[in-house]
Amino acid sequence: MAEARAAKLRALEEALGHKFKRLELLDQALTHRSAVKAHGKVPEGYERLEFLGDRVLGLLVAEFLVHRFPREQEGELTRRHTALVRRDSLVRVARGIALGDNLRLSKGEAEAGGRKSPTLLADACEAVIAALYLDGGLEVARPFIERHWSPLIEEDETPPRDAKTALQEWAQGQRLPLPVYRTVAVEGPSHEPMFTIAVSVEGLPAAEACGRSKRAAEQAAATRLLASVKDAARG
Repeated sequence: MAEARAAKLRALEEALGHKFKRLELLDQALTHRSAVKAHGKVPEGYERLEFLGDRVLGLLVAEFLVHRFPREQEGELTRRHTALVRRDSLVRVARGIALGDNLRLSKGEAEAGGRKSPTLLADACEAVIAALYLDGGLEVARPFIERHWSPLIEEDETPPRDAKTALQEWAQGQRLPLPVYRTVAVEGPSHEPMFTIAVSVEGLPAAEACGRSKRAAEQAAATRLLASVKDAARG
């Protein structure tokens, strides 16, 4: 590993709260596949670490929630867990510790805005969690998760209730068929697609919204349709 790269990663260790015994793990966690293809001599990309980090994050967030909310039932804990491990939460943590500045990208990926890409930031954040786990086990990964996910947990005193669930419950309460989601368009590059989703409920005009993931677009569309329902009720 080049001396300059090692120095940059050592500086990142402070934000991570861990001094790596195997710094190459952290380097791999921040290496996008475009850099591997472009140079061939850098570590393999972060995809395998991303896979592991997703599981480590899921386990530690679940453990944290069980201890933090001893009176909540499975459904409430599940809603909290889903919100905390989704891409938006990972991106917030990644930006907070400046992972984008430390990503190893090809020149083309960097010029295309890869360092600010929500998808790349979320993937790299999961990979870094895996690197922490592989270098020091759960006892190293756990404090990182607690430190950076605790503020996200404190933002919601009650379990989050996503828009899709709220819309479904409203439709059921009105004795209507369940909402139907339809993909209207998928645009943009393959690594950063933009989805346009329409949602409809019998008897109501459909609502459309866009998002960087299908799930995000569905949530946004459901939010719009719920807003129109509330406006109609007030009018």
